[in-house]
Amino acid sequence: MAMVSSFSTSRKMPQVFCRKKEKDRGGQSNYPYKVIEITPPPKNLGIRCFPSNLQCGESVMIEGQTYTISAVTHRYQLRKGKYEPSEKRLDVLSTGRYILNLYLESLLEQS
Repeated sequence: MAMVSSFSTSRKMPQVFCRKKEKDRGGQSNYPYKVIEITPPPKNLGIRCFPSNLQCGESVMIEGQTYTISAVTHRYQLRKGKYEPSEKRLDVLSTGRYILNLYLESLLEQS
């Protein structure tokens, strides 16, 4: 996982830059995502650096705990007639909760 290298306070939201570790130089570049655990009540897990090709159902490790991605959201803001990226967000659930939700949904469909 890449490290957060700097912040810029010129905007409303801090701008975060991700840099690669030496062993990751050959792979994809990492991008900052705002990570929210959506189990009620929602919990902000901070801004983390992950590859740009994350999809729903994939697992990610955050501070030693495994989470499963429930949704990936890319938000854009209209500035000076052009849409510019403003936020990338991951909605995650703990892997145990994600599996439990899948099981409960299958039970509901069978009834």
